[in-house]
Amino acid sequence: MNKVYPYERRVYYYETDKMGIVHHSNYIRIFEEARMHFLKQMGMRFDKLEELGFYVPILSVDCQYKNPLVFNEPFSVYSKLTEFRGARITVTYEIFSRRTGKLCITGSTVQCLTDKQLRPVRVKNKCPEIYDMLTEYVGYKVTD
Repeated sequence: MNKVYPYERRVYYYETDKMGIVHHSNYIRIFEEARMHFLKQMGMRFDKLEELGFYVPILSVDCQYKNPLVFNEPFSVYSKLTEFRGARITVTYEIFSRRTGKLCITGSTVQCLTDKQLRPVRVKNKCPEIYDMLTEYVGYKVTD
């Protein structure tokens, strides 16, 4: 099992609104960036999944706003694979300000592993090594 670190960066100016805080829609993009970072560290790059014939569409997104982030504020995203049911994956996120230490955002995404026709795929049958990797990381906590 690979050690997984949080995704870190600063808030970009274009992500802020007239009030000077991150516009709520941008947190969904940050979830996507953090998920790609998390999966890559697990050893599961999206380009590799696509080469194997998998697509991973989003089924749902949930986001709770706790404290705003502002332009140039450094933040960390802690991602966790909380559920894997053979084809369906749930990833949760906690975004913390690295300046204040405050929890700013919590959320989750649900994805489904599909074939190119967007039909769910039983990963255990089609690609046991991907199934084993996902199973290994369920509940794994990202560390600093």
